[in-house]
Amino acid sequence: MKLENEKCSNAFVCAARGIKEAIKTEANLKFDILFAIIIIACGFFFRINMFEWIVCILTIGVILFAEIMNTAIEATVDLVTRENNKQAKKAKDISAGAVLVLAIVSVVIGVIIFLPKIINLFQNLRIM
Repeated sequence: MKLENEKCSNAFVCAARGIKEAIKTEANLKFDILFAIIIIACGFFFRINMFEWIVCILTIGVILFAEIMNTAIEATVDLVTRENNKQAKKAKDISAGAVLVLAIVSVVIGVIIFLPKIINLFQNLRIM
């Protein structure tokens, strides 16, 4: 029988297990993945260029990374203490704040890339 804290012999398997657990338990990560799928679909629909794809994919990756790290930090804090602790709350709030900063930046990036294309689409529809 394998213990939960036993060293994983295959780092890829352990990492995949961690991602699966995060997706299963974290509503925000599910939302981020849904939003990533929408952004990718919009990229195909609007035929964004190579540079815009790189920016979108990097932005999606950074957001997913930050959300997973936030989950790991929160789990670690909960492991250390379940009590009402100012430092524990501070660690969790700062971690969540980092994700929020990235989310705001990603919205700005999305607006820069997609808003001109959306405006152009509606202008073309009005002409027809």
